[in-house]
Amino acid sequence: MLPDTNNAPGDDASEQIEAQQPSATVESAQTITAESAPQDVEEHAPEPTLELPRETATEAAGQAEPPAEPGPELVIEKWVYGGSGLARADGKVLMVPYTLPGERIRVRIAADHGGFAEARVTEMLERSALRVEPQCPVFGLCGGCAYQHASAEFQAAQKAEIVREVFQRVGKIKAPDEIKVLTGEPWGYRNRTQFHSDGRELGFLEAGSHDLVPVEQCPISAPKINESLKALRYMILDRGWPRFVRTLELFTNGDKTMVNVLETEGSRGVAKGFFEWLGKHIPGADLGGLEYECAGATFRVSHGAFFQVNRFMVDSLAAAAVEGAEGDIALDLYCGVGLFTLRLAKQFTKVAGVESNHQAARDLTFNAERAGVTIPIHPMQAEQYLEGRKSTPDFVLADPPRSGLGKRVVGHLVRLKPKEIRVVSCDPATLARDAAGLIAGGYSFEKLTVADLFPQTYHVETIAVFRAV
Repeated sequence: MLPDTNNAPGDDASEQIEAQQPSATVESAQTITAESAPQDVEEHAPEPTLELPRETATEAAGQAEPPAEPGPELVIEKWVYGGSGLARADGKVLMVPYTLPGERIRVRIAADHGGFAEARVTEMLERSALRVEPQCPVFGLCGGCAYQHASAEFQAAQKAEIVREVFQRVGKIKAPDEIKVLTGEPWGYRNRTQFHSDGRELGFLEAGSHDLVPVEQCPISAPKINESLKALRYMILDRGWPRFVRTLELFTNGDKTMVNVLETEGSRGVAKGFFEWLGKHIPGADLGGLEYECAGATFRVSHGAFFQVNRFMVDSLAAAAVEGAEGDIALDLYCGVGLFTLRLAKQFTKVAGVESNHQAARDLTFNAERAGVTIPIHPMQAEQYLEGRKSTPDFVLADPPRSGLGKRVVGHLVRLKPKEIRVVSCDPATLARDAAGLIAGGYSFEKLTVADLFPQTYHVETIAVFRAV
């Protein structure tokens, strides 16, 4: 899963913010698939005027446009969650993107928020020896990546320390002394990518704006994604392209690539013939789901069902999430299509899954039957299910959305008191908040693993283990 954080303020000004860089992808409430698209083609909307980016990537990264008057000289103290480096000037905390700890810089203030300010580099006085050359020509302009100027090894190590700090600041919790870090291939890893369109070009949104940054390829996306993007960039020139399409999502299993329309101008419908046309150039574009082989099983993943985006680390994440778990009864909350559920079925006598997305729940039912295991599926919200549960499971695994477990789910887990709870989280701030509730309810914080599923970005996956005291 990707972005949105819910941060709790601390005492120091530097602890009050977690600057966030907008993601290259945007979730939309409206979704159109090949199966749901109407048969009739709607009239094309007039082509909008393309808005060119305001800055080049080099300028955005602070390597051009020296100010008329020299700005303050600063030293970057550290990275913080959200993708920026933290510096201080006259008692004010400044968040400066595309920097590295220890670098001396001059900046201009881009936005003053009172307690802190966002700043941009105008002059690099002393570069870090750890700085590397970004691989993407629009890095610093596109809003997707924050860390291409650092090595993958440095990124992963820093993310572990950022997570440790977030636990202390948000949850007032001391993380375990040792944090295990899982890493994988840092480029070409994404099996799912969303692209925006103005009707004439495809690309990502500029950081902090709605301006389109056209791209020819994305270095963190899988080769099949980039092959499909190349085909789409050619097809968008055709007069038959629906100019009102605003966001497309590509999802690949390495063989076929499914295409979904997530957003259109005025919520206009897209004809089924559009997907059939795409399917002639992109194998799988007209499908409503894909077969994905990983983690020792084959999963049907339909449109609208969540699945982990890092094609290189799905196996290691699944293994780490259930490693050593044992007992009679296990409960998998927010189970999706069953990535963890099928593994738990091999380690426990009974396993139940809870998933509010009905399509994902149907996929799990199909995947479990194909794997030859019996798994009761409860298609409902986790809090709704837990509210009606009386018996105590031995083990609970939860992979909640970015918003986290929340107070109600934490309360029900504390009431049921399973021996062990593991939380797979894509947001360290909400995990820290939930962890504080579990610890207050009688659990010890036993283990923390950081899985760098999103290299080059500030996002990070974590696996936290809690045991009943």
